[in-house]
Amino acid sequence: MRVLKVDGSDKGAGNTEGIRLQKVLAFCGVASRREAEAMIRAGRVEVNGVVVRELGVRVVEGWDMVAVDGKDVAGREALVYYVLNKPSGVVTTCADPQGRRTVRELLPGVKERIFPVGRLDQDTAGLLVLTNDGELAYRLTHPRYGVQKVYHACLQGRVNNQGLQALAKGVLLTDGWTAPAKVRLLRREADSWVELIIREGRNRQVRRMAIAVGHPVKSLIRVGFGPLTLQGLAPGKFRRLKPPELTALKRAVGLGENGGRGGAANSGGEE
Repeated sequence: MRVLKVDGSDKGAGNTEGIRLQKVLAFCGVASRREAEAMIRAGRVEVNGVVVRELGVRVVEGWDMVAVDGKDVAGREALVYYVLNKPSGVVTTCADPQGRRTVRELLPGVKERIFPVGRLDQDTAGLLVLTNDGELAYRLTHPRYGVQKVYHACLQGRVNNQGLQALAKGVLLTDGWTAPAKVRLLRREADSWVELIIREGRNRQVRRMAIAVGHPVKSLIRVGFGPLTLQGLAPGKFRRLKPPELTALKRAVGLGENGGRGGAANSGGEE
């Protein structure tokens, strides 16, 4: 078995042979491609018994032996796709060292090694996709693909039209101006319920945007992700994606029905 070197000096093969290691890990359901890259950099991945820390290494499936944390990576398992209505108070991870309740605990009976696509913070509820399809997860969370995310936010106080316009135009955060968003007032009483549609995915973005206009978030729910909605899904419940939903989700990020490249596309990570 052999590993193709980054400089392409392997005899008998150019540096285009094989598949990038992080992509293999994603295909096998070990982690998303971004998480796989972090594993490689941390020295957790071995190829043919040798620790690999370079992201450019390519391997030949069925020929090279890949291990993570000393355990062999099995061949690709069947790809599965779930949507969960995450309740507030649950952390978006598969294991938590602090012993908090995780989203993985809300999917009893699911045996595949799935992981959440992007993150909702502990106090945010709503739509979360979980899968073992690393390529799809990578694209859904990459800024280039601009997948839209729809939030319903209860903002403290009565937000006036000027505040709504500021959210829509873009506000200055510590990491720069936000891109224009679609903003709609749902109702205004003592507090204000607002719908925000964004295509970025900065950390705690909606909450920071709300603070920037002087109306902190009191409650936040993600009700849409790309073509998916929460319709008919109660808090804490999950289900498999329906074939038309999966097809629409893949098309949103330029993947064909079989995972191949489709048309051109442009998303982000999180609220």
